Amino acid sequence: MQIRLETITSSAARSFSLMFNPRLSDLFFWHFHPEYELVYIENAWGNRHVGEHFSRYNESDLVLIGSNIPHLNFDYGVTTEYRKVVLHLKKEWVESHFLGTPELDRINRLFRLSSQGVAFRGALKRQVGASLFELEGLTPYEQYFRLVALLQALAESGETELLHEKPYQNPASTSDQERIRKIFAYIDANYQDPISLEAISDTCSLSREAFCRYFKKMTSYTFTEFLNRYRVSQAKRELLAGSSVSDACFASGFQSLSYFNRVFNRITGSNPSAFREAHRKGFPATRS
Repeated sequence: MQIRLETITSSAARSFSLMFNPRLSDLFFWHFHPEYELVYIENAWGNRHVGEHFSRYNESDLVLIGSNIPHLNFDYGVTTEYRKVVLHLKKEWVESHFLGTPELDRINRLFRLSSQGVAFRGALKRQVGASLFELEGLTPYEQYFRLVALLQALAESGETELLHEKPYQNPASTSDQERIRKIFAYIDANYQDPISLEAISDTCSLSREAFCRYFKKMTSYTFTEFLNRYRVSQAKRELLAGSSVSDACFASGFQSLSYFNRVFNRITGSNPSAFREAHRKGFPATRS
């Protein structure tokens, strides 16, 4: 399981690329890339993890992510028959074309705001999502002009949420990014078993104390808090798949049912049994 700087493969003659229904629900893919990204997913209930922002989306999500902001794939852990489209726009093209054209001033502002991450709400979210799917099969010329119209509609929308209070700055050097990837990959491969600070710190050649300081600096979470959140996301997946609370607890790496219940309730605002029962009736919102 690799977590890395993603290289977007597209024709050198194209300024943007589209992926329709890429399936990554079984892959924990914490990644970043220089391209701007607009992602839409529907018939899905999952985690929105962009930079330092962590929340839960319900039914659908439409998010614009700025250049080099790390994020988790939006379909990670999704168990429904979802649809997803991902648009990548080359950084050089955005910053030379959109940001340099006065007639596209509102789109210019939208891309500046993307450095904070922008989530869209309301009816426009669904409309833009449907329009993105309609781009499949069109010529590049047709895609280009429809894309500009979609971006203009998003730029004029008042139903938005900024995911960070100020532009997100990726704090990691290349070496830091590689170290964080190793840590996340180790968690992803071993979360079902006890993970000691000694074992996880060895993955990046740090002492326990240095590792704890480093991890908090890089992720804004203590290691225990991050691991608990990761395990809860896995437990949710187990519960949505029909597992009992006890089975979900131990399958996601918790060693105590009582501790699992406390952590699950603190993170999601619901106990596991209530979460399991409620989601059978319609997938209500939870805090994360």
